[in-house]
Amino acid sequence: MLKFKCLCAIVALSAAPAIAAEELSENGEFLDGVAAIVNEGVVLKSQMRDQLATIMRQANAQQIQLPPANILQDQVLERLIVSEIQLQRAERIGLQVSDQMLNQAIARIANQYSVDLDDMPALLAKDGIKYSDFRRDLRDEITLEQLRRIDVGQRINVTPREIEQCITDLEDNVVVNSDYSLSHILISLPEAASAVQIEETQAKIDDIYQQIRDGADFRAMAVRYSDGPTALEGGALGWMPGEQVPTLFIDVIPTLEAGEVSEPFRSASSFHLVKVNEFRSALQRSEVNQVKARHILVTPNEIIDDETARQRLDDALKRIRGGEDFGELAKLLSDDSGSANVGGDLGWAEPGTFVPEFESMLDSLAIGEISEPFRSPFGWHIIEVLERRVYDNTEDEKKRRCDLRIRNDKMEEETQLWMRRLRDEAYVDKRI
Repeated sequence: MLKFKCLCAIVALSAAPAIAAEELSENGEFLDGVAAIVNEGVVLKSQMRDQLATIMRQANAQQIQLPPANILQDQVLERLIVSEIQLQRAERIGLQVSDQMLNQAIARIANQYSVDLDDMPALLAKDGIKYSDFRRDLRDEITLEQLRRIDVGQRINVTPREIEQCITDLEDNVVVNSDYSLSHILISLPEAASAVQIEETQAKIDDIYQQIRDGADFRAMAVRYSDGPTALEGGALGWMPGEQVPTLFIDVIPTLEAGEVSEPFRSASSFHLVKVNEFRSALQRSEVNQVKARHILVTPNEIIDDETARQRLDDALKRIRGGEDFGELAKLLSDDSGSANVGGDLGWAEPGTFVPEFESMLDSLAIGEISEPFRSPFGWHIIEVLERRVYDNTEDEKKRRCDLRIRNDKMEEETQLWMRRLRDEAYVDKRI
């Protein structure tokens, strides 16, 4: 294992000779330096070295052929420049990721790999990754995701007509019945592209497509040429349900078998190739367990301390058991502004709707049973379970997935334009 990691590091450094040659001091130790000045910030050569090493490890593990060193180096530098520009914008608008949010994200990752949170540093060390670097990179990734939601996501609107059309298209299309593993090559058009620029871009993607038909590896072509966000990962989009396949691909996917690549096709701001790596059948009908409940919430504050809040609910519980109406007491006592005026009624809810403490208590109650007072992050509660049912939410899921899919489609196009504008407006001085 150690021999393999050392080999990857050596190969990664050899892929960037221009960086390595400048970073050796007289005693043979690496020195850091500036790879690019970006507005008021910088991209360091050490960042490039780390990125190159990671990409080389991934490429070696997946047997992806990488482009020549000078092209790969320029791609990595450009990715770091664009990230730096976005991080600077996030800082200007005061966007921050708290330690609590970061720790929760790491806990979710640990859960996905079935390891304890405390074991994450050792697990990362096996792959040659420092835990401090992992936390820093994940914090940046979450920051950029939040920034895109603010700058791009909030401007995206999905109309009822778009939802209706999406559902009609899905019901008439075989894609909805399958899950897909896809890869993607995206070649961007310049903003307000001229006829000549469109023709040149079309010729470029036609040439890429012909190389793939002649036997070139799709992943290698994506790494070398794609402008998409997963380019350096070989264009891999991963597995997705048929309902979440971008509408841009919806007419292309049904014509492809596993392993096949589409002919080039165009969207508003780019040309595309999509490859179906694998697909599998998926159930179309969806059911979910739902519970209908009502609650009374008392939230501690400057006037009511924690013990007083609990005591109020103890008293309320005695009054209910003495014959008073739960709903009327909720109207009088509950601090939940969203449900108090309807007697604490929370409507029909499915798993994942409430915080874990609340959901755990709900799961433990029988129909008609009222809980003892318990604590959640919002304060003290008592709950009464009114009904339970198995609900066919197929139509609701179609609407939800269509909404997500349309937003994702618009998000991809808008994000490309947004990132291009940020890059064009930034001051960048490349030093290598």
